[in-house]
Amino acid sequence: MTSRYVDVDVFSTELPRQRIPAEETIDGFPTAGARALAGVGSTEIGIYEISPGMARDVECDEVFVVLSGRGSVEFEDGEVVPLAPGTVVRLHKGDKTIWHISETLRKVYIAG
Repeated sequence: MTSRYVDVDVFSTELPRQRIPAEETIDGFPTAGARALAGVGSTEIGIYEISPGMARDVECDEVFVVLSGRGSVEFEDGEVVPLAPGTVVRLHKGDKTIWHISETLRKVYIAG
């Protein structure tokens, strides 16, 4: 039997980071990194972090909880969701978003 314990501190584990591609960057020089932690069926659970700046994205099906940092995510329909520790957000596949990150943001995500 495999261990039920995932030996990762979601608040401090180092994540490999890369600059967000220029065609997705709107302002600044944001970098991002992620680490998958586990899978449940076809669903992935992991940690993601993005540094300050503005970037656009097209989303997959995801629910996430902000662990640290601040910013907002703006949706194509005009809705803006403020992001702060404890915020829970549901993204739908195909959502077009703009991420406004003012303080390096770290989240735990569940994506399928």
